[in-house]
Amino acid sequence: MPEISRFLGIIIRMYYREHAPPHFHAEYGGYEISVEIKSGIVTGRFPKRALGAVMEWHDLHKEELMEDWKLAEQLEPLNKIEPLE
Repeated sequence: MPEISRFLGIIIRMYYREHAPPHFHAEYGGYEISVEIKSGIVTGRFPKRALGAVMEWHDLHKEELMEDWKLAEQLEPLNKIEPLE
């Protein structure tokens, strides 16, 4: 599963051949969530501060995330996305 970004100890990944709706995965310590790109719906558990950082990053990069989703569907290499600063 390709890593597309990393910040504040959070790793953002996207799987190839993944089920709809378009989403990405975030890992932090022993926690993992998936976030739907269009709606921002979160599945899983994450510490509050880390979740806030992921959602801020998501809001800044929705278009790039959708581009990577389309690349993943075509089994193409994914683009790295700037980390949250």
